[in-house]
Amino acid sequence: MADRGASALSLPKDRPVRPDPVLALNGMGSFDWDLDAGLFHLDAQAFEVLDLPPEEYDGRLETLNALRVPPPEAARLDATVARAIKDGSDHYSAYFRIRCRDGTMRWTHTRGRLRRDDSGRPHRVVGILRDATEELADSTARSLRSAQDEAFRQQTGVVQVISAALAHARSVQDVIDVLKDTHGVRHLGATSLVMGLVEAGRIRLVAEGPAGSFVPGTLVTRIDEPYPMSEVVRTLSPRFIESPEEFAAHYPILWPHLTGLRITSAAYLPLIAQARPIGAMGLLYDDRRGFSAEERAVLVALGSSIAQSLMRAMLFEQEKDLAQGLQQAMLPRSIPSVRGADVAVRYRSAALGRDIGGDWYDLIPLPGDTPSGAGRVGAVIGDVQGHDTHAAAVMGQLRIVLRAYATEGHAPATVMARASVFLHELDTDRFATCLYAETDLTTGVVQMVRAGHIDPLLRHGDGRCARVTVEGGLPLGLSAEFGQLEYPVATLELDPGSTLLLCTDGLVELPGTDLDDGMSGLARLVCEGPAEVEALADRLIQAAEERGGEDDVALLLLCRRAPGAARPGRRLRQHVAVGDPEALAQARPLIRAAVRAWGARAPADEIELVADELITNALLHTGGSAIVTVRVLEGSERRLRIEVEDCSSALPRRRDAGESGVFGRGLLLVERLADAWGVQARGSGKAVWCEFRLS
Repeated sequence: MADRGASALSLPKDRPVRPDPVLALNGMGSFDWDLDAGLFHLDAQAFEVLDLPPEEYDGRLETLNALRVPPPEAARLDATVARAIKDGSDHYSAYFRIRCRDGTMRWTHTRGRLRRDDSGRPHRVVGILRDATEELADSTARSLRSAQDEAFRQQTGVVQVISAALAHARSVQDVIDVLKDTHGVRHLGATSLVMGLVEAGRIRLVAEGPAGSFVPGTLVTRIDEPYPMSEVVRTLSPRFIESPEEFAAHYPILWPHLTGLRITSAAYLPLIAQARPIGAMGLLYDDRRGFSAEERAVLVALGSSIAQSLMRAMLFEQEKDLAQGLQQAMLPRSIPSVRGADVAVRYRSAALGRDIGGDWYDLIPLPGDTPSGAGRVGAVIGDVQGHDTHAAAVMGQLRIVLRAYATEGHAPATVMARASVFLHELDTDRFATCLYAETDLTTGVVQMVRAGHIDPLLRHGDGRCARVTVEGGLPLGLSAEFGQLEYPVATLELDPGSTLLLCTDGLVELPGTDLDDGMSGLARLVCEGPAEVEALADRLIQAAEERGGEDDVALLLLCRRAPGAARPGRRLRQHVAVGDPEALAQARPLIRAAVRAWGARAPADEIELVADELITNALLHTGGSAIVTVRVLEGSERRLRIEVEDCSSALPRRRDAGESGVFGRGLLLVERLADAWGVQARGSGKAVWCEFRLS
């Protein structure tokens, strides 16, 4: 049997492993591991040895480990193969345990032979698998199994605690937080943690702790530099440093910066996912020298779990950015200024990954608007069925078509009917709810058509707020499918100072709650909120954030102004172009003069400094221009609000600048000086805002 197994491992380089009848007769299966492609092929007998149904296996080693090989056993196998690669050996052998379908554990033995290319790099492993249960049935083996069982339980306990916490991580920062809190470093007994991610051939430090342990010059390092994280990324092998003397001898550049931490040993692990290094992690200890085999196995298994969590988090962040970018691209890039009305729009995404919604808003100047006075405007709110990129794509098409029909001068009912026909002929399986309100700002007459959407709210000038009942028709797409394209038109009069509120159901609905109760609660919130539409929109979105929910929120507020009336409050609005230092320099004295003219002399310098930080961040990190708005909010508490709008949907992140860092202090400064700050979606970008209380 041994001779036959050796023969199987001596196959020619160009011949793939195929089922061997003699191996099968001896209860041995074979495998062929393509290291370049990441594929791990098994023959029929190997499936029997591993108690693995072929239909459950996709050819990838990660799947095999997840189905049959416990993490500590997989870590030991990985270490065995890595040692053979590093030592230049052409073969390896190992015993390991698998978990069968009935939950029992079984001993298995494997032998593998490495194939290398002309440069010596391994690119393929061929080998055999066999059931080793009977071989390890004597008393010595039972003792070995007992010791390994105990080590297995200890290893599994540590890995499971941290892996369970990592399972909920949805961002790279979540992974870092898990490792830095008590679930991570404390369970591992480490004193300090460092982590870096591979980006464009360099390693960027993303986590270090505790505070004060940052090593100058290591924020971004090259992979070929003499640092332990660079080494493990180059070699794809863990590096265990077992004494201060070994640390000082091998890493003389790094060691002097760590002497204050009294480090006695360290473990640096490559973070490998999808057969490529994505980063490295270092754990530093001040109370041990050396690492046992079990401890090494735990750390290697932990590194694998962390790498998979990081890869999931990075893919999740990429998908979320892609989805939100698509969604923002489908919304209006800007809301036009309307004569005779104040308008505010907001969008809150509750998206996770690609689960984005089809909510949208739009404001459409209609024929008849003249330069001499207020004219007509169409306000639209809608929601396409579903939470995916297809819903967002359908939303974008439907928004453009509805806008086109409205600007052609069609009546509201006709606009809705034609939009329904378009969606039906689009041959998609989606329908959409929509509310279209056409307003004559000169007379205040509003004509509304509702297609399966929730009713609007009307806030009167005296603060009273009530739901406006609008008789509606079927949702867009369904009305065309069933031939019911007649949409009744409701008419109301919007008095000067009154506000019409259109929103999607994410603002009022929660699972298990009644829609009528949600509408009544929203009406109370609007009644108690500020009169100015921007401030009211902020309050409503803040309430949605506090309540949570799994649906997106789109919101449009339209307040009719009295003829000839100015906009409420005092406001300064300035455009700052990218690459125009003079525009930025001119904005500062304007802001300072306006703030002092409005009676905020005491904090004027702080307000100017915060505005300068927000504008600079927008120009520096988005690559586009910025619009800064400074205005006074009147009410029970007089406040000054600064908003800086840009064209990027990426949210600002507060970073730790470190002891000698130049960047990373902007948001910290805003947080310290302002009374409140936050971020809001605006059309195709966002607005970063902050507020100061005024005496």
